[in-house]
Amino acid sequence: MPEGLLRRVRDRLAARGEDPTPARVAAALRAEAGVIGDAEVLRAAAVLRAELAGLGPLEPLLADPAVTDVLVNGPDAVWVDRGEGLERTAVRLPDEAAVRRLACRLAVAAGRRLDDASPSVDAPLPGGLRLHAVLPPVAVPGTLLSLRVPARRPFALPDLVAAGTVPPVLAQVLRRLVEARRSFLVSGGTGTGKTTLLSCLLGLVPPDERVLLVEDSGELAPEHPHVVRLQARRGNVEGAGEVGLGDLVRQALRMRPDRLVVGEVRGAEVVDLLAALNTGHEGGCGTLHANSAHDVPARLEALGVAAGLSREAVHSQVAAAVDVVVHLVRPRGGARRVDAVCVVERGPGGLVEVAAAHDAAGRPGPGAARLAALLDRPVHG
Repeated sequence: MPEGLLRRVRDRLAARGEDPTPARVAAALRAEAGVIGDAEVLRAAAVLRAELAGLGPLEPLLADPAVTDVLVNGPDAVWVDRGEGLERTAVRLPDEAAVRRLACRLAVAAGRRLDDASPSVDAPLPGGLRLHAVLPPVAVPGTLLSLRVPARRPFALPDLVAAGTVPPVLAQVLRRLVEARRSFLVSGGTGTGKTTLLSCLLGLVPPDERVLLVEDSGELAPEHPHVVRLQARRGNVEGAGEVGLGDLVRQALRMRPDRLVVGEVRGAEVVDLLAALNTGHEGGCGTLHANSAHDVPARLEALGVAAGLSREAVHSQVAAAVDVVVHLVRPRGGARRVDAVCVVERGPGGLVEVAAAHDAAGRPGPGAARLAALLDRPVHG
C-alpha cells in the first residue's frame, strides 16, 4: 500500500483522536482512496495500529525473546542486542519525522514530556520497557531512541550457571553470601547483567523474609513470595511532585524490611543506604556502575562527597556497611560473566579498599580467607 495513502489515513485518524480500529481505518481508507478490499483494510489497520498505538516497525524486534536492547540511530539505522553484541537490522522507519513521532508518543505513554523545550526523556513504559530518547538539535543529526527490554522471565541462579555467567564454584559462594545475610553490591558497566544477577540472588532469600525494593524504575524481578516495591517519581512539568530514591530509602526503613535493596545506587541516596546498612539492616544490597571492582570505593566516595559527606565519613560508612562486591563484565563480542568476588576492607591509610576473594574462574585470591570468615559467621537479623 502506498506510503502516501497510509500517511493521509494516519493524519485523518490522528486529527480526530480516534483509535485505529478496523472499522475506522476502513472508513478513512475509503474516504481517501475509494473502493478498497477487506484484506488491504486489515493490513492497513495492523500497520496503523502499530504506529499509532504500538511500537511501529520496532514491534517485531521487541517480540524476539533474545532481544535485550533496541537502538534507533535514525530511520535507516536500527540496531539490536541479542546478548552477543550489537547487530544492525533490516528494519527501516519511513523518515526522521516518523522516528520523532514514535519517540514523542512513547514519552506521552510514560507520562513524560518530549519536545523542543524538553528534548530528552528517560522513563519506564507500561509493560516494563525502559525508554530513553533525545531530540535534535541535542541529538545529531536526528532523533535518537533507546529501548531496554526487561527480562522475559525470572532467572534463577542455575540458569546463570548454565549460561556461563556464574561459574559453579562462585554460585556456591553467592548462595552462602545471601544465607549469611552479608551486605553486598553488584557492580559493573551498562548491560553487564547487574539487575539480572541481583534478581537471582534475591530469589535465594528465605521465603519468610520481607524484601523491600527501592528503584528508579521497576527492573528487579526476584522470584520471591514477599517482595514490596517502592518506585521513584519524577516531578511534573512544573517540577512538583518528585519523590527521589533517598526519600524512598527513608520510607522503606519504616516498613520493617528484612532485606533493603536499592536497584541502582547512583546519587545522593547512597548516604541513606549506607546509613540504613549501619543501623541493623543486614543483608542489604544494590547495584552500582563501576569499571572494575577496585573502582567501587572511588565511585562510592564520589557519590558520597557530592551528597555532602566528607571523604573520611564516606569510607567509614562503607567499611561498616558493605561486606562484599560482586563485579560483572561483558567482554567485546562475549557473554556477560562474573569477573570477581571481592571483600571490602580498610587499607593501611584508613580508606576502603577491595581485595579479590575469587577471580572469574573461581580461583581464590588475597581476600579469600576474609570472605570465608564472613560467610562462616552469618549475621542474624
